[in-house]
This record gives sequence, C-alpha cells and structure tokens, in this order.
Amino acid sequence: MNNFNINRRQFLYGATASLAISSFGARGMDLINPAKTLRVALIGTGWYGKSDLFRLMQVVPVDVVALCDVDKNQLNQAAKLVTERLKSGKTPKLYGDYNKLLSENELDIVLIGTPDHWHALQMIDAVKAGAHVYVQKPISVDVMEGEAMVAAARKYKKVVQVGTQRKSTPHLIDAKKNIVDAGLLGKISHVEMCCYFHMRNNGNPPVKPVPDFLDYERWTGPAPLRPYDDIPHIRWWRTFMEYGNGITGDMCVHMFDTVRWMLKLGWPTKISSAGGIYVQKEGKSNISDTQSAIFEYPELNCVWQHRTWGTPNNPDYPWSFTLYGEKGTLWASTMAYDFIPQGKGEKIHKDVVYEKEKYPEDLKEERIELNAAPATRLHMLDFLSAIDNSSRPVADIEEGHISTASCILANLSMKTGRSLVYDPVKKEVVGDREATALLARAYRAPYKHPDYRKI
Repeated sequence: MNNFNINRRQFLYGATASLAISSFGARGMDLINPAKTLRVALIGTGWYGKSDLFRLMQVVPVDVVALCDVDKNQLNQAAKLVTERLKSGKTPKLYGDYNKLLSENELDIVLIGTPDHWHALQMIDAVKAGAHVYVQKPISVDVMEGEAMVAAARKYKKVVQVGTQRKSTPHLIDAKKNIVDAGLLGKISHVEMCCYFHMRNNGNPPVKPVPDFLDYERWTGPAPLRPYDDIPHIRWWRTFMEYGNGITGDMCVHMFDTVRWMLKLGWPTKISSAGGIYVQKEGKSNISDTQSAIFEYPELNCVWQHRTWGTPNNPDYPWSFTLYGEKGTLWASTMAYDFIPQGKGEKIHKDVVYEKEKYPEDLKEERIELNAAPATRLHMLDFLSAIDNSSRPVADIEEGHISTASCILANLSMKTGRSLVYDPVKKEVVGDREATALLARAYRAPYKHPDYRKI
C-alpha cells in the first residue's frame, strides 16, 4: 500500500523518530532507508506476532517472505493482512512447519511470536539457519533453554532482540535519564513490582475433538500433550504451567527487566518466592493466583507481587514498578511515571507517548496496544541498528535470559519452598541438587532439549 511509504516519511516527525535520531544519530535515516530490502519471516501469526511484524513494516522496507502457523485459519488471516500492507502486494509463502520455512528460504530476520514453550527451539534453529531473531518474552520455559539460546546467538554471531520493549518506551527512557541517572532518587534500596490484572483464565471447558484447521500435535511440540479442550490462542495456554511460567513469567519479566535496565543490575544474589492458588480454585488453571517474590541484591531488594483477584494497591499503577530512594520515589508503568520528591521538591509527571496521528493505521488494527506501538517501533530500530553494527541490542538475548531465568527461579523457589542462589558460570543452583535438576524440563519425545554445550 502507498500508506507504507507515507508512514515511513511521517516516522521522521514522530516521537519515536526523535528518540531514534537522538539514539542513533544521522544513522537513524539509514536504518529506515536501508541499502537493501530485508527478507523477513514470522513464526507464530497470532495477535502479538502480527503486531511485532506490523511495527517492523512501519519503520523499514521489508519483504515478508514467509509466515508459519499451525492454525490454518490464523495463518490465512495473517497472510491477507500482511499482503494488504506490503507495497508489492505479494502474498508470503505459508507454512505449518517452521523447519521447512527455514530450510526453503534465505532470511535476514525471523520474528518469533509463538507460545513460550516453542521459543528456544525456534530461536536456535533460526540463528543456525543464518537469520537474526526478534523473539518474544519470556525467552524460555526453563533456565537451561535460556543458557542454550545465549550460547547459540554467540556461536552463530547473530543479533537476538527480546520483546521487552519497556527499554524502548519513550516515557521510561525519559525516567531513566532524567530521574534515575540524574540522581533525583539518591540511593535506591528498595523496589516494588506488581501486577493486579484479573488475567488468569480459569475456565472449565470439556475435552473435545481437535478442529481440522489446527495441528494440535505440532502446537504442543516439546510440551506435555494435554487433552484438547479449547483453542489455545490468546490467553488459554497461558493459564497452564505446561506451556509457560504463569503471571510471574509473563508479567514480572517485563517489570523486573525494566528495573534491572534502569539500575544496571545483573543476576540476583538470591531469589525466594511463596504463593499458590489461594482464591480461584474452581477452574482448570494451574498457575498461581497469588504470589510474592524477592530478588536480592547487595543492599537492595526487588519485590514482586501479583494477585489475579481483588483490587490493586494503587489504581493508577496496577501493573508497575516503584523505585524507593532516599531522596524520593518513582512510580512507573507502561502508561506513565510519577516522581515524588522527599520534602518540598517539585513533582514530575510524564504520560505515555502515542503516535495515532503519525500512524493512523494503528487505529484500525485489531487488539493493538496503542501505548506499546511507539515503543515496539523504537525497539525494532534498535534491533536493526545492532544488526547493522554487529553489536548488542538494548534487549539482548543475555539480558532477556537473566530476567526470564530469574522469574523461573522464583517459581522454582515457590515449588521447593526455599531460597535459591543460581550460579550462571557453573549453571547450577548452589548447594541444591533438587533445584538444579529442575533447571531443565523434560521434553516430550521425539523433541530434544537444547544443550548449551552442544549448540
């Protein structure tokens, strides 16, 4: 469509562009007008997979070579939408098997928008096939998958950007620069992170025949094969630990990753967690509805809390993080931030940046997160810059691994009932054989769990 070229020109005047130009300098122009058209494929054409692809298409000319999904209906719908957005009007090749997609096409970039239990195998196979990868968070369902993903990215010298786009969110970049880095908080010795969304799917549908448009065997892949009881897309699969790591793995990873970025934190020195299903016991869901976790650092605790019932402690910040400093407090979320100084200083408030006028097509996109779209566009530009420079992106796979693995370890702490100390060099839980054995989940045959030593 002609709108694509118009929107690329409009990009230069948007809020995202201002941040891009300040971050990348004059090279920002080259990023959105590359010397060659990038060959791109998307694996997992659901809601967020398409959203990531559309944001990439808005900021750089791409040839969407192929799409892959095990749901034929979802795949065909995605093909129609992508074709409408491509200037060429060409329909991408369609696949149900991502390995076939990788073997039959030469690709520059692969976007991965599948459920969590598929991320590791697909990312590793994509970099082996020669592509750079943008993979959704959390990167893995177990710690050793993450270790293998980092090893693969390094061995095959590919850029892997994780979809933790809070690091590319304009108002949070502003908060980091002008509140945290500027020293307005002083020494920070306590952080609170939370999610109080009622997002735990808790239905009780009966077992039913698998519809003919869905390859449920391939959808399940290396995970346990649950009796089919509903279309897994959207949020049904997230309510089962077989495919992910619950609310902590889904929502804490965003906030914890942002806090680590803002405060320049690495691996926690100790992780502990407690919780369970305390209130919502009536459905099939096996993820916790109530959980607290502590990620410890020297003279600093980062505390997570989620409840999928009741009310938030602050209605303005139901999914957020709070930095407590000796000179003030910073409340921050995907929607805004508020700095409250100690004493009589000036309060500072900033809201999320929207780009509805610059990208009017956003308003017509089904289920789009308008508040996240500018961040994802900037995140894609950072990804392209890292590819161009052979450098590490802002959400490099190793950073995504630390944040993801820490959340997984919190769940393992809740499961074992004790605090855990992870040694990323020895790749073991210090002094705890039982917990170390839980760092890798068993794969369903014939799938093989990736080994970081044999990538």
